[in-house]
Amino acid sequence: MSLSEKAQRYAQLLAFGAFAILAGCQVKPLYSEGPQGKPAKALASIGISEADDRVEQEVRNALIFLTSGGAGEPANPEYKLALNVTSDVQGVLFDQNTTDENSDTAGAGRVVVMADYNLTRTDTGETVRSGNRTAVALVDFPEQEFAKVRATRDAEKRASKELAEIIRADIAAALGR
Repeated sequence: MSLSEKAQRYAQLLAFGAFAILAGCQVKPLYSEGPQGKPAKALASIGISEADDRVEQEVRNALIFLTSGGAGEPANPEYKLALNVTSDVQGVLFDQNTTDENSDTAGAGRVVVMADYNLTRTDTGETVRSGNRTAVALVDFPEQEFAKVRATRDAEKRASKELAEIIRADIAAALGR
């Protein structure tokens, strides 16, 4: 047997071994047991409380999409999610190039979106999971006022989506137990 034949044989055995090892592996979502699994069904049967302002509506819409897979809210939810969202815009880099020592013009900032939530069963009123979560989005403040308003609104939207994903993961973990 020549050296090239031995190398070819070794490569074949190595490939066969790798396929044998990979045959035992499975890939599936972390908090789902498939379309018929308990966590997926439970997530799809969550009704979410009405929103009081635009940022809370952003979080609510993202949560509805994430929990139902785009199907919308259920007609008869098994669970009720009471959601209270607040947001705060904070300047972090204040302009140092002005002659005024007390300049309050920020060049950058952060948007903090916070949520308190309580997931209960609709039939018994038993609390399944409650908590509070926070998401932060960074933002640059341009000189133009309209651009500043749009940048802040976009940062609120980014933070709202991130917050909805965090809450969904937390709820999915609680329902998966």
